[in-house]
Order: sequence, then structure tokens, then C-alpha cells
Amino acid sequence: MSEILILSVLQGVAEFLPVSSSGHLAIGQWLLGLEMPEMRLELCLHAGTLVSICIFYRKTLTQLLHGLFAPAADSAERRAAWRYAIALVASAAPAVAVYFLFRERIEAAFADVRAIGAFLMFTGAVLLGTRFLPRRNAPVTLLRALAMGAGQALALLPGVSRSGMTIACARGAGVDPEKAAEFSFLMSAPLIAGGLALEIAKCAAKSGAQEAAQSAAAPDWGALALGAAVSAAVGLLALKLLLKSLRGRWFWLFGPYCIAAGLAILAFA
Repeated sequence: MSEILILSVLQGVAEFLPVSSSGHLAIGQWLLGLEMPEMRLELCLHAGTLVSICIFYRKTLTQLLHGLFAPAADSAERRAAWRYAIALVASAAPAVAVYFLFRERIEAAFADVRAIGAFLMFTGAVLLGTRFLPRRNAPVTLLRALAMGAGQALALLPGVSRSGMTIACARGAGVDPEKAAEFSFLMSAPLIAGGLALEIAKCAAKSGAQEAAQSAAAPDWGALALGAAVSAAVGLLALKLLLKSLRGRWFWLFGPYCIAAGLAILAFA
């Protein structure tokens, strides 16, 4: 239980800060010597941070839902809401396609600590590059959403930060940093919800014999639910810190940390 709580705090911090939650979870499991299905643990803890997103951006979500079902008289509001919603859904397409095409290779990467270290260094290099991007105020269009979706697909690899890649792609396309962060986290919601539903269905389909054989290695759902609650609480604090870094123009400073962490992993592994 204590190990799950440690990983929950790690998830809450690393999901929003651009340091790769998947990479840190895999490293945490490696350091703690935990034997559990990586994807199941990651998805459950991501469910906690999904709650953080819904709480933090509740006004945006409320306005979006209101716009989607606005009366015909408010056609401009309805069109804007539907464009935003379509962009959110479309942004998930690259990650879904990449996951189903390369699922085995992606899951195998979670067991390769040296690969995670290398991917962290790649994330650090990308974050350092954002220091030189000008601040512009372009809207999130369908094309820009797909570009962010490509960054999200790349972040399926452990050690590649999802928030780092998507915000970097949006910044490169001229989107305002805070708008980029908002869209980045909202676009993760369909993937997290879909992945969690898939994992629950997969576990429910397993035979009793399989579950019994794995009971010593896998945490029960109660432990994971507590972990999700902890990651949600910590995630709210981390989200506020991320937005502060974007406003203060020191978002790129997470780059040196990722590079140093990657080098340390390569040295110890």
C-alpha cells in the first residue's frame, strides 16, 4: 500500500509537470521492486489526474457543454463549441492509431529502464527548445489539434512527457501557452477514460484462475482507487504550478531536470 501511495504522489506531480509521468512511474516501480502490470497501474493513477482536470477546468467544460447544446439563436456559440469539441476528439486519433499498431513495442519499452532514460533526455531537449519560441496567440484549430495529437502519440513511450510534447507542439504552432495547456489536458480526457474502460473490461474477462495466480503480484482495485484519489489531490497542485511556469516563462527549466534524470538512469541502469 505504501508503495502505491508513493507512486500516486509521483503520478500527481509528473502528469502535469512536463517530466513524463509514465517514465517516472516505471522508474518508481523499478526502484521499489514492484511487480505489477504497468499499464493497469498507470491507467488507474491517470484516472485520478483526470479528476484533477475536470475540477480545475470545470468552467471551461461547463461552457463547452452549454455551447454544444445552445439554442439555435446562439449559432455562433454553438459553432465555436462544436469546432472545439471536434478538435478534442480528432486530437486523440494519432495516439489511438499508434497504440494499436505498436502496442507490444510500447508496452515492452516500460521494462527497458535504459530506454526510459534516453526518452527522458529527448523530452529535456524538446523542453529546452521551447525557450526560443515566440509567444503568439493563434487559436486551436483542427490542424493544430492534430499536431498536438501527434505529440501525444509520441508520449505513449515512457519517458516522453505528454504535457511537454503537446504544449511544445502547440507553442510551435503559435498557440498561446495557457490555451495550449488547457487544450493539452482536456484532450487527454478521452484517452484516459477510454484506456481505463478497456483495462477494466480486460480484467473482468479474465478467469478466476488467472486472477488467483496474479493476486500476489497485482494490487487490488481498492488500493488503486486510493492511489487515484491521492494523485487527484496532488495533481491539482501540480497543475497550478505548471500554469505558473508558463506565465513566468520558465517552463523550459524542466528540460535540464529531464536531461539530468535521464543521464542518472543510464548511469545506474
